[in-house]
Amino acid sequence: MATEHIKEIQLPKWISNIVLVPKPGGKWRMCINFKDLKKACPKDFYHLPRIDQLVDSSFGCELLSMMDVSQRYHQIMLAPEDRKNVNFITSDGTFYYVVMSFALKNARATYQRFVDKIFHPQIGRNIKVYVDDMLVKSKEAQNHVADLEERFVVLIKYPQS
Repeated sequence: MATEHIKEIQLPKWISNIVLVPKPGGKWRMCINFKDLKKACPKDFYHLPRIDQLVDSSFGCELLSMMDVSQRYHQIMLAPEDRKNVNFITSDGTFYYVVMSFALKNARATYQRFVDKIFHPQIGRNIKVYVDDMLVKSKEAQNHVADLEERFVVLIKYPQS
């Protein structure tokens, strides 16, 4: 089961169980129940944008492009000292995450802080970001390709892992 995002561990201090959750189409998603770890971690109160403000900010724009970041949390590396806490057990062994798991208590706040930082020059001008959903907006249609290119340049500069 070990991959570039998951490594095997022998003697973990923390351990969590996996939970299989059905997905549409008959497939399954493996989730980790970090309930006990969440109780031990302080809450990160970083603000998330309000959806109604994001929608209102697009008023008057001629073109909009909505994008979703794939595997968003798996694109953020965990600090080596935090990896010892994100262990889970399966029938194949005990493993830990090298990257951030979506099930961690502060994953959304951490990711929002990251995208707010890297897109800071664009936010409010031609982009709005809500966790992994990005809205590129252009007041004039002829500027839309340039606005999209500006977003992609940032994503290339910060590969997120």
